[in-house]
Amino acid sequence: MKDSYNNVKTELSLYLQALTALADGDAIIDLQGFESALIQVFSGTITDGTLYTFELTHGDDSALSDGVPVPDADLLGSEPSFAAATEDDTVKEFGYIGSKRYLRVDLSAVTGSPVTGGIFGAAIVKGEPRHAPAV
Repeated sequence: MKDSYNNVKTELSLYLQALTALADGDAIIDLQGFESALIQVFSGTITDGTLYTFELTHGDDSALSDGVPVPDADLLGSEPSFAAATEDDTVKEFGYIGSKRYLRVDLSAVTGSPVTGGIFGAAIVKGEPRHAPAV
């Protein structure tokens, strides 16, 4: 039987926090040593605003000074959006199949005029390690 415990490593890119405006992710994730990535964006309570849209940025520089939005051709599924008040406590996932080493999840668009905003976070699950167990 295959096990996920030894074959994936999860890292937070956007720390769980209240967001009301555009924001870059808090951590840049290094994919070195892994062959796949699953991105999970999750919400808590969304109190106001209309729509929150997230985007994956990738690049070859550890500071993402060369970072650009990931083209749709390098995604499995699509980058998520969350509607206020109807998508509380929701997890949305998509995959990355691009060739860049570094990834970050950003809040790229907010519609409406949020005052208190919504609680959001994002994790990148690195999979298919070249050497297991993934530590």
